[in-house]
Amino acid sequence: MPFIKSRNTLFGALALAFAIAAPVHAQQKSVAVTAIVEHPALDAVRDGVKQGLAEEGFEEGKNLKWQYQSAQGNTGTAAQIARKFVGDKVDAIVAIATPSAQAVAAATKNIPLVYSAVTDPVAAKLVPSMAPSGTNVTGASDALELDKQIDLIKRVAPDAKRVGMVFNPGEANSVVVLEQMREALPKHGMSLVEAAAPRSVDVGSAARSLIGKADVFYTSTDNNVVSAYEALVKVGMDAKIPLVAADVDSVVRGAVAAYGMDYRGLGVQTGKIVARILNGEKPGDIASETSTKLELHVNPEAARRQGITLSDELVQAAAKVIQ
Repeated sequence: MPFIKSRNTLFGALALAFAIAAPVHAQQKSVAVTAIVEHPALDAVRDGVKQGLAEEGFEEGKNLKWQYQSAQGNTGTAAQIARKFVGDKVDAIVAIATPSAQAVAAATKNIPLVYSAVTDPVAAKLVPSMAPSGTNVTGASDALELDKQIDLIKRVAPDAKRVGMVFNPGEANSVVVLEQMREALPKHGMSLVEAAAPRSVDVGSAARSLIGKADVFYTSTDNNVVSAYEALVKVGMDAKIPLVAADVDSVVRGAVAAYGMDYRGLGVQTGKIVARILNGEKPGDIASETSTKLELHVNPEAARRQGITLSDELVQAAAKVIQ
């Protein structure tokens, strides 16, 4: 009997030692992901988040419980999803795009919130600055340098004087980019003409209202616009107005060119931030990040159908040419 007792004690000690030595992520963690709408760029972010988590040792079906919901473009639904995730008491919530991030931020001040694909998290009132927030919020922004965007517009349409933008006035990131473009374009000898599209179904009619007023279209990462991009492309082809995008995934869908980031890569970057939190770091101690991995994508056939020819220099400089 004394031997049995000491053996049990030994096994218990070994089990305790193993539990202490085991990495934090050996225990199952739960991550809930929400996006304001589904379109190629935001879907790429979602898939990248899962990849980034896996690269850091958190895999669905092993030590990670993963759930995803799209708000289908509805801010009311985004709020419902946020409340559900908070009620589920998950370990971290990933919110893709500004409206979803704002919905989650309004729903909890305790559960870690990691935003992604938010152009201006400060203007969206998610964080006070890009430095560590001291709150439950951190993330990865998809902000782009507008000077480089304007330079691309000039390379695509050298004679353009009027840049048309369709935007959602209810989406903070879109309004921020619009205001910045309105201020920056005159410095380059151009002006901004704009049309509001509060819903994705309004994108086509908003674009048509700019026919005769715009020489080139520029599309930011406005989620309403990107989710209905084909409607904008049709207007561009019919009216022979070339489209320049901030989102490289839009080039496959009919934009002439885009100088933007790899959204899957942004998702991976976001996933690694989430992993740091799951491993014990506080979100308020992690500075917000941006991506510097930008690529030029061009679509010569779309350019031809929209009434222009891309220069050989621009095509040769592209990381990807859509045939």
